[in-house]
Amino acid sequence: MSTVTAAGSAGSAGPAVPARATNAVVTGIGVMSPIGLSTEAYWAALLAGTSGIGRVTRFDPDPYSVRLAGEIRDFDPAQHVPDRLLAQTDHVTRLSLAAAGEALADAAVEPAELPEYGIGVITASSAGGFEYGHRELDKLWRQGPAHVSAYQSFAWFYAVNTGQISIRHSLRGSSGVLVSDQAGGLDAVAHARRRVRRGTPVVVTGAVDGSLCPWGWVGQVSSGQFSSSDDPATAYRPFEPDASGAVPGEGGAILILEDEQAARARGVPRVYGRIAGYAATFDPAPGRDGEPGAALRRAIEQALAEAGAEPGDIDVVFADAAGTPELDRSEAAALQAVFGPAGVPVTAPKTMTGRLCAGGAALDLATALLAIRDGVVPPTVHVRNPDPGHALRLVTGTPRRMRVRSALIVARGFRGFNSALVVTAS
Repeated sequence: MSTVTAAGSAGSAGPAVPARATNAVVTGIGVMSPIGLSTEAYWAALLAGTSGIGRVTRFDPDPYSVRLAGEIRDFDPAQHVPDRLLAQTDHVTRLSLAAAGEALADAAVEPAELPEYGIGVITASSAGGFEYGHRELDKLWRQGPAHVSAYQSFAWFYAVNTGQISIRHSLRGSSGVLVSDQAGGLDAVAHARRRVRRGTPVVVTGAVDGSLCPWGWVGQVSSGQFSSSDDPATAYRPFEPDASGAVPGEGGAILILEDEQAARARGVPRVYGRIAGYAATFDPAPGRDGEPGAALRRAIEQALAEAGAEPGDIDVVFADAAGTPELDRSEAAALQAVFGPAGVPVTAPKTMTGRLCAGGAALDLATALLAIRDGVVPPTVHVRNPDPGHALRLVTGTPRRMRVRSALIVARGFRGFNSALVVTAS
């Protein structure tokens, strides 16, 4: 998997202008996940505690040490993508197009009714079209260069989802892509908020990601952060004493971010919530001394400060939940340092889907917005004996009905990315 640290631009941003005071709000959500192929289907499955983790079916996983995944199994691309695009798009790009279409419809955005450069697209990716690339490389190896599709030139690229969404909907505003692994979904939304503050009325943002193919699988397995268990019920158990790693998955969420004043002026059907604060930090180099979770703690504290919030103002934390003892310990230490022992409810609904690369944090953000909308926090499944040393108030077993006015989403990427985002009711 890619661990590129820099953000890449997929379009010209135009001349920089001073940011203005504005509220950037989420007005549309589109979800593609292992447990639901729409926002409401995903939400219903999540509250029912449905797990989408199972043995990989896309290829034979037996030669690999990791054999489970949160796989999307019932997606029919022909129902979501025009025939002319099927030959030139990767599986994940098709999922992204479907999620973007749902999000735009949810927000009742009509691109033709906005200025020509009024809608941008900023997504995140950790792999690009790996499955497409794997297939074409196999053709090259087995059949020769004449059999490789010309679309390989861009279908594999990590910016392809941004590009295809832009083309599909004729969106010509400021666009880009962020590459920061699991943290990418939050980083993309934060970058989109900057564009809204600088005058772009609407930005399509978030991430749908994954690489469930042999080529992508090798990269993920080599990280050493995934469980080798063959039991879907016990493989991914973050914050348990004997946690053995996470489970990879595919999917995510695309969101519509708008200037609140402009959104209400155009009669937007609903406002899910406001992006109130964000920060990102990077871990020190391996081997350097430091307090466990210190960089993550700084990201949380800075996001709270930007939101003008105190720790006591946060109703729930959506945890990164890496599922390895060391990373779970450092995240728990960061949360304890900010909120105190068992100071705030914490949940990790990604235990039902697996870790979705850049799509995971975007899906957690969408989930937090739905929790605010409906006043219910989905549970962390499969976790029955949390390590008491972590001192976390984990929501396990069943959903928790509670008033949710603000949520913190935490995400960490491979080799040191930390991001934290605060979302509030508008």
